[in-house]
Amino acid sequence: MATAYEKYQKRRLISSYFSVILSIFLVLFLLGSLGMFVINYEKISNNFKENIPMSIYFKENVNETQLAAYQTELGQQKFIKDLTFVHKDSAANAHQKTIGEDFVKFLGFNPLQHSFDLHFNGAYVEQDSIKDIEISIKENPLVDEVVYDAQLVDLVNKNIKTISFWILIISGVFAFISILLINSSLRLSIYSKRFIIKTMQMVGATKSFIRKPFILTSVKLGIIGSVLAIIGILGLTAYADKKLPTLGLMSDLQSILLVCGAVFIVGIIITYISTYFATQRFLNLKSDDLYL
Repeated sequence: MATAYEKYQKRRLISSYFSVILSIFLVLFLLGSLGMFVINYEKISNNFKENIPMSIYFKENVNETQLAAYQTELGQQKFIKDLTFVHKDSAANAHQKTIGEDFVKFLGFNPLQHSFDLHFNGAYVEQDSIKDIEISIKENPLVDEVVYDAQLVDLVNKNIKTISFWILIISGVFAFISILLINSSLRLSIYSKRFIIKTMQMVGATKSFIRKPFILTSVKLGIIGSVLAIIGILGLTAYADKKLPTLGLMSDLQSILLVCGAVFIVGIIITYISTYFATQRFLNLKSDDLYL
């Protein structure tokens, strides 16, 4: 019977440890993933902004030498991410493939214009900034028209601000929930040993002596949970980097080390503090209260 009871207690202990590690892993994984998103938020938002195009159409009397000179000049501006010259013949061929008809042959001439297709650096994709850029481009005598989707620029910026607000709210809620979950799991684990704690106290063991093994065990569980969470975060980051290679998430070692280091330290700190106060609670209880 003693052997069966010992096996039962051992299974309960393993189950308790597993639940603590699982709680720590899930909470830290969610927090770490959210942390990676927050740190790379500017990259992600800029990735959307930088996909909004602007087209510059030129007058008929402009020659390719003038266009090449202007392309060099414009390409040196700090607000330009990339700039592509589109010859009107290339544009006509693309339109013919799209509509399935040779409109140039039908009209007898090519009505399209030479143009530049460009994308801005994310920091300049704001209504005021783009409007100023549009005005300065139109001042060039070579330019006939500047076309971009102003409503899309406004919509993207509004959505980004809304998402930023909710990310801050969600981050705060997750941080609060994480502390509660880990603290509850550790308290339940220590609750099963409350009689052992009181017995050690009754034979003269000091509070620090009693707390020490519980804290060491909890910290070890915190380290295991943190390491598992870090592995999960790295896997998720690698997957996101594969899907969105332009963000360069895996190449940003500083952000990865910052998040992984924070997850590891938070796992240790939360388990240490939670275990300290949980054991302190049972150390301060009277013997009769242990049965409540």
